[in-house]
Amino acid sequence: METKILLENGTNELEVLEFTLAGNSYGINVAKIREIIPYQAVTPVPNAHPSIEGIFMPRDVMITAIDLKNCLQRGESENGGLFIITNFNGLDIAFHVDSVIGIHRVSWTEIIKPDSTVSNSEEGISTGIIKKNDKLIIILDFEKIVTDINPETGLKVQEIDEMGTRSRNDTPILIAEDSALLNKLIVESLHKAGYVNLTHTENGQLAWDLLSQWKVEGSLDKHAQCIITDIEMPQMDGHRLTKLVKEDDVLKSIPVIIFSSLINTEMRRKGEQLGADAQLTKPEIGNLVRTIDDVLGISQG
Repeated sequence: METKILLENGTNELEVLEFTLAGNSYGINVAKIREIIPYQAVTPVPNAHPSIEGIFMPRDVMITAIDLKNCLQRGESENGGLFIITNFNGLDIAFHVDSVIGIHRVSWTEIIKPDSTVSNSEEGISTGIIKKNDKLIIILDFEKIVTDINPETGLKVQEIDEMGTRSRNDTPILIAEDSALLNKLIVESLHKAGYVNLTHTENGQLAWDLLSQWKVEGSLDKHAQCIITDIEMPQMDGHRLTKLVKEDDVLKSIPVIIFSSLINTEMRRKGEQLGADAQLTKPEIGNLVRTIDDVLGISQG
């Protein structure tokens, strides 16, 4: 089953694939999916994490297979079911699931953020919940699942230390990132890199509200001379935020950097059409700092 992104640019919509595990419904953003194939035998990897079933090579590309049931502490998957093959953060990974129900087109405004009883903001692996026909579909945080299995795939914060001592910079930067853990890591990394005047929000809507307020107050220069945004966020996604900024006569001169796990050929094309000034894949925090330097015209020697 090949997937195709049919959404128009900047509409604040996404397509969610609903799948089942142990009788429960879960979701994944279709933009992360390369294809869906029947389960096939995998080669176990010695001393691997218990959630890794093994590796296989369809079409001469090595793919790691992850037992999603094991990740969710629902036991272990048996042979059968399906592999959802994904691509994000530059990684090709297959997630073993029981069955696929179908695709729902939804607005980011329909996605309910899990409260703290369901998901501790930094530890939980759910990014949102959708209600469809009286059924709850839990959208999983696949980046968090993969980073928990192999921390090396996460944000490469050591790249900041390798940059050495950098001069302090007070240029105001606005950040929109819904992951509490990533928000914290990005802020800490930018502080280390000298950028200390940061405002961080947890979705595009909150960032847009602030930009609109600062525009009315005439204080944009004081609060936002650069915007860094994720793509996947509840309420308003990063593509919608970019579209709104770049279509606004007052705001359009502010550089927008999209920093997301979803930067592939299709998504890069969308970002370019919306007017994004730069687009980077998420683990490369060192590249993010260099790109901020670049769009702000700052030389760090």
